[in-house]
Amino acid sequence: MLPIITLTSDFGLKDYTVSAVKGSIYSELSEVTIVDISHLVSPYDVAEGAYIIKNSYKYFPKGTIHIIGIDADSTPDKKPLIVFLDGHYFICADNGIISLIATQIRPDKIFEITINDRLEPHFNVLGIFCKAACHLARGGKPELIGVEFKNLRMNKNVAPSVDEKGAIIYGHILYVDNYDNVVTNVSRTFFEKIAKGRKFGISIKGNNFDKIYANYTDFLNRDDSVADGKKFALWNASGNLEIAIYRSDKINVGGAQTLLGIKVQDTVTIVFQ
Repeated sequence: MLPIITLTSDFGLKDYTVSAVKGSIYSELSEVTIVDISHLVSPYDVAEGAYIIKNSYKYFPKGTIHIIGIDADSTPDKKPLIVFLDGHYFICADNGIISLIATQIRPDKIFEITINDRLEPHFNVLGIFCKAACHLARGGKPELIGVEFKNLRMNKNVAPSVDEKGAIIYGHILYVDNYDNVVTNVSRTFFEKIAKGRKFGISIKGNNFDKIYANYTDFLNRDDSVADGKKFALWNASGNLEIAIYRSDKINVGGAQTLLGIKVQDTVTIVFQ
């Protein structure tokens, strides 16, 4: 089986950068499979990128190499890294994104890539990240191009919080999907830990919900008033609380972001009775 390298970035699809990265990899290693996860991550948005990668990497075979080109420029306090986590390699900047991907699983090994002094410094993904990925894809050990790294930057700003009485969860919108529906940072596991079976009310930008459907199909089967444009709350495939519009259409009709006026970073509160 050919080695697999995935690409996730905030480069967009208009410019030459994605093609340049792929060309660089193929020039050095022709026998490889390159898979695009997404290049439409909002610029510098490590939380959005982490959400996408966290929910996609596990479907790839163990040993897959994931290049993350989000907020990836090197600074003295943001080193280029190789992280071995859950049987996968992640090549990224030390910008907090790994702490958001590895919320349930601790990284096995972390290395600071030390070949940066030999490569083009202005475009880390094209230089350092591609070289490191090709090295790993050939079966090379990360120790040969890096040194052990311990002070991984942690990003706790996207975690939901609870008031002192355990009566209110404060979360926020983390992600807007292709259907214009909005995903919160409140996971089902976290919610159930706090809820303990109590009744609740969800509020966001003047929109209120008192029921969370198990999934999209559950909504169709259990709601007698299903209709195009109806809003509802559900646990999405990643296990996060999502606010959705039935049969939403981002281009022609609109979804929760457009129709309900909800945007990334808006606060969502869940009050328990």
